[in-house]
Amino acid sequence: MLTVYGIPNCQTVKKARQWLQDQGLEYAFHDYKKQGVDADWLRDCVDQLGWEVLVNRRGTTWRQLPAEEKQALLEALEPSAQQALAIQLMSAHPSLIKRPLVTGCTPLLVGFDAEIWQQQLLS
Repeated sequence: MLTVYGIPNCQTVKKARQWLQDQGLEYAFHDYKKQGVDADWLRDCVDQLGWEVLVNRRGTTWRQLPAEEKQALLEALEPSAQQALAIQLMSAHPSLIKRPLVTGCTPLLVGFDAEIWQQQLLS
């Protein structure tokens, strides 16, 4: 079963959910704002995709983070320290996670691209 993680009023999440409905694909929706983010689940996603893929550095949440927090993440010398900081930031600020994130498929899907989703979910 697919699970779509995101925020319900995010335009990209809305497009992705509509696409899934149009294709007749069942899915569960996990609202970061209401249901939060499990640190172990997030760690697993980071292990599969890398924190760089998951942290949305274009969004408002990233821009509003204190400069020290962004700098600490981007300039950490050890990859494990970067990963730990990224997980900590995404856990504290779920809006930092790129949306939507879809589990229940291999590989996990991040962001919405109808062509990629077509290949991954309907092939």
